[in-house]
Amino acid sequence: MSVLQSPRAIYIHIPFCTNKCHYCDFTSYVLKGQPVDQYLDALEQEMQRTVAELPPVQIDTVFVGGGTPTVLTPPQMERFLKAVRTYFPLAPDVEFTMEANPGTTDIDKLCAMKAGGVNRISFGVQSFDNGLLERIGRIHNVDDVYRSLENARSVGFTNLSIDLMFGLPGQTVQHLADSVNRAMELGLPHYSIYSLKVEENTLFHKLYERNELPLPPEEEEFNMFMLLMDMLKSNGYAHYEISNFAKPGFESRHNSTYWRNEPYYGLGAGAHGYANRIRHVNLKGITPYIDAASERLPRLEELEVPEDEAMEDLMMVGLRLLEGVPASRFSAQFGGQTLESKFGPVINKLMEDGLLESVKTDEDTIYRLTDKGVLLGNEVFGAFIGYTA
Repeated sequence: MSVLQSPRAIYIHIPFCTNKCHYCDFTSYVLKGQPVDQYLDALEQEMQRTVAELPPVQIDTVFVGGGTPTVLTPPQMERFLKAVRTYFPLAPDVEFTMEANPGTTDIDKLCAMKAGGVNRISFGVQSFDNGLLERIGRIHNVDDVYRSLENARSVGFTNLSIDLMFGLPGQTVQHLADSVNRAMELGLPHYSIYSLKVEENTLFHKLYERNELPLPPEEEEFNMFMLLMDMLKSNGYAHYEISNFAKPGFESRHNSTYWRNEPYYGLGAGAHGYANRIRHVNLKGITPYIDAASERLPRLEELEVPEDEAMEDLMMVGLRLLEGVPASRFSAQFGGQTLESKFGPVINKLMEDGLLESVKTDEDTIYRLTDKGVLLGNEVFGAFIGYTA
């Protein structure tokens, strides 16, 4: 029997963007003509209904994603952040992250964010090559990146992160090395590195189907990942999760909620949430979301997660963290059941293949990826699907 927990984390979705990037399949809509203020009304109604149904305890992390949350005007930003603080009791040391697109964060907006409690910003930079940015549908340029970071620092933000992408059309290892060098010169405390995934319902997918998307060969993409790991580690960044690197103490606390398979509130159009072994997905369209939120929680679906599936989820997401999965965490989440009794054979096989290792301490046994396992992570995670003793 699983041990139920109240969420201590919140994800909030702002689905508006200045434009739709060629690779993006997130719930997002071009800002022009959208009923943004009505959406914020609906979001506040969802907050009110959510806390009535599942009263919050102290909230340790908030993550505002999108879309591009920083397309909100300063008055809209102020109003939105006030609503968050009204309905959710934030811890004194809360990590409050907001995603931002370079070029959408002027001083007034950043001041509204800081006054509203945001203390961490994640910028979607993707590349320091203007030609590549244009090719993937980004509308910012490299100058916007530097200006946005300078503005954020001038307002007092110190916990800053940027996303970079690899495996992009026409990208070479040298392109990537140049971007990473420029990123390292910024001296930020956190970097997220993602490989391109060609998702359905994107422009890139249409081009891919027509054989018009010049993706790097698989070997080249592998070399890009190796380069990223080498460059970031040599600059003093800990590789703490497969796609994330940080200086000590600057790891993303919010994302660690997902990687430890812990509960979280999910608010906004298309948002996912997880609590009391129930996953929910909200309605995705702006108008359907607004209409539903005036009457009820704006759910598209709610699914109860069987215990075996929750165990698989914990292993698949937990092993993304290079610290690994402590056996004690598994037992704590599943009423004292042991990790070994549920996954012993699959763990032994992965250890024999050199993909997993166990580290014993006085109080615990921790299972984690080996260096080889990091490179073959999907093979490791897939081994747990559909397997419980």
